[in-house]
Amino acid sequence: MDLYEYQAKDLFAAHGVPVLPGAVASNAEEARVAAEEIGGPVVVKAQVKTG
Repeated sequence: MDLYEYQAKDLFAAHGVPVLPGAVASNAEEARVAAEEIGGPVVVKAQVKTG
């Protein structure tokens, strides 16, 4: 399969596999809002298809 991580997480969640909360952001403001909604410490990482 050729999926981004967020797509795989959505697929897992749809089938009852536990996943940690997350969000996709396209800019710094979206990332800030997502971090506030998630709460607690967060990690920002790029979504790129490699390998």
